[in-house]
Amino acid sequence: MVKIFKNMIPYWRTIIIILLLLIVQAFCDLSLPQYTSDIIDVGIINGGISHVLPEKITKEEFESAKMFMSEEEAASWEDAYEPETDAVYVRTVQEEERLDQLDDELLMPLLMRYYVSSGQKTENSGFDISQENMEKITDSIGDQMLTSMGIAYAKSCDEAAGVDLDEVQMRYLWKSGGNMFLMALLMLAASVGVGFLASRVGAGIGRNLRGSVFQRVVGFSNAEMDQFSTASLITRSTNDIQQIQMVSAVMLRMLLYAPIIGIGGIYKVMKTGANMSWIIALAVVVIMGFVFFLMSIAMPKFKSMQKLVDALNLVSREILTGLSVIRAFRREEKEEERFDAANKNLMKTQLFTNRVMNFMQPGMMLVMYGTTLLIVWVSAHRIDAGTLQVGAMTAFITYAMQIVMSFLMLTMMSIMLPRAGVAAERIDEVINTESSILEPEHSRKLKEHKGVVSFSHVNFRYPNAKEDALEDIDFTAEPGKVTAIIGSTGCGKSTMVNLIPRFYDVTEGSITIDGEDIRDISLKELRDEIGFVPQKGVLFSGTIASNLRFGNPDAGDDLIREAAEIAQAADFIEEKKEGYESAIAQGGSNVSGGQKQRLAIARAIAKQPQIFIFDDSFSALDMKTDAKLRKALEKKVKNSTVIIVAQRISTILHADQILVLDEGRIVGKGTHENLLKECDVYLQIAKSQLSAKELGLEEEEVQ
Repeated sequence: MVKIFKNMIPYWRTIIIILLLLIVQAFCDLSLPQYTSDIIDVGIINGGISHVLPEKITKEEFESAKMFMSEEEAASWEDAYEPETDAVYVRTVQEEERLDQLDDELLMPLLMRYYVSSGQKTENSGFDISQENMEKITDSIGDQMLTSMGIAYAKSCDEAAGVDLDEVQMRYLWKSGGNMFLMALLMLAASVGVGFLASRVGAGIGRNLRGSVFQRVVGFSNAEMDQFSTASLITRSTNDIQQIQMVSAVMLRMLLYAPIIGIGGIYKVMKTGANMSWIIALAVVVIMGFVFFLMSIAMPKFKSMQKLVDALNLVSREILTGLSVIRAFRREEKEEERFDAANKNLMKTQLFTNRVMNFMQPGMMLVMYGTTLLIVWVSAHRIDAGTLQVGAMTAFITYAMQIVMSFLMLTMMSIMLPRAGVAAERIDEVINTESSILEPEHSRKLKEHKGVVSFSHVNFRYPNAKEDALEDIDFTAEPGKVTAIIGSTGCGKSTMVNLIPRFYDVTEGSITIDGEDIRDISLKELRDEIGFVPQKGVLFSGTIASNLRFGNPDAGDDLIREAAEIAQAADFIEEKKEGYESAIAQGGSNVSGGQKQRLAIARAIAKQPQIFIFDDSFSALDMKTDAKLRKALEKKVKNSTVIIVAQRISTILHADQILVLDEGRIVGKGTHENLLKECDVYLQIAKSQLSAKELGLEEEEVQ
């Protein structure tokens, strides 16, 4: 939960506004039941009269009521009225606060007067109206019923003084109904405002997390990419972040609102005087126990669900990426079985959690309706005994439901939060993973930009590997010369060239460019020096021109055309209807493998770097195109350092320096002619590809 709240810190101002709006919403929500109660008790039962002091009173009754008052009470009684006519007095006090004070002060004497005026005399009914007995009555029937009896006295006085009681009632009902309508409108506005702002905060958190994850992943070295599978990173960037975004928005609406409405509801319940708080406490205990029971069953499955989503995405990605291979080897059924297995594992977990959680809503409804029935049953006895009013019961039921719902909201959030917490941990794992390729604290500028690349006794071992992939690699690649690297599959050729742009860092030794250790050069400056063409040509959705300008956005049309001509790509580009503005689909799926490779080479040429690295980039080209490309490239890059990883001897015959790798070691170094004489590994590779005549060897030498 802490990690989820941490994402909200940048939006603290908006959250304060949301909190204020929630308070307004809760105030309105808690006010409506009281209006309902007042409409029932005051507007309907009491005819719209809300105070025990009559609005008007006859002079005779005014004087008679003073007989039951003390001197102080009589003084307050007289201050509250003034003569309207010779026979009628009108109430001058209109302030609600002062009227409430007078109600409390004058209730008892007015009740005594009411009992006398209604004919309940001691000698006829045995009813004792002494102060002592009135206090006993108060204790037995409660304040609300006493107030209702006092209002009955006020009503009789108003009627005797000529007040139109129907008009009083309608005025009160219209006023209360209007207030309820305004409260409902205000609550609606606050609720809409909360929803809008909470959604914006949630969307902002999702945007920031996606940006942070993307920025971190882009900075990962190949070692970190090996640590997190691509499928897992996609799941974390989409499903996990969406989970956090949704929970953040819901949490701002529910988690903040629940305690406000709950505490407010408890306060309002205490004010109703219904004395049934034990029912709410019982309902809350039952709900909490029920929810915790369900959570203890479902939570382990919630935590495993994200890993199952990862597994399904991994299988899906592998199948979709390798669809042509699957079809070629007729593995459709087997791959469908593999997908079904991952899909069913996720489905079983989701079904289990859904079935468990499906018990929650009917269980909550049972508790809520059971609570309502219990309140009605207890209230009915108290109403029958004259200790509770109908409106108070209605308000109590509403407040009880609000309190129960607040706890229900909290428990629902307690279910959602752990799932979002798992997602937040997975996101944090990515964001907090530092790249093993770090920018130097004090980067050094290249004094010269010649492109001299030197490996000095370099060793390299992959993370968690037991043996070195490269051992004691020592050579220099100079500008104006071609350095070729050849060897058997898996001998470390690609690993070696991946060390130059710092896709990995050396384990021992050092690599320098123009005399500076590449670990002391900023990554931007280092990679600006390099034009890298990977084994697998990678193109991006857009146009041919945008792909050729990928490494050099400022490249003009003449430059990209020249690069395409050198890479032997100009012919097939110009054959297209839209030429260099022809669309490239995602991953370059609408061009052939050879075309994709030539475009990747042209992209590196258009960058105009000091160092060219071709990692087996000519493998998809036919011999004729390969020869043309190398001849055109030789003229263009005569002042640059060229490093070529190749499988074909014909590609590197004329290289100035050939490095022969075998099991991660350089076992031969020199020109083609020298290596044929001095390096047995190179000779074996050459003999497997070219004839003795092509190699310039005698037949017995080939034998």
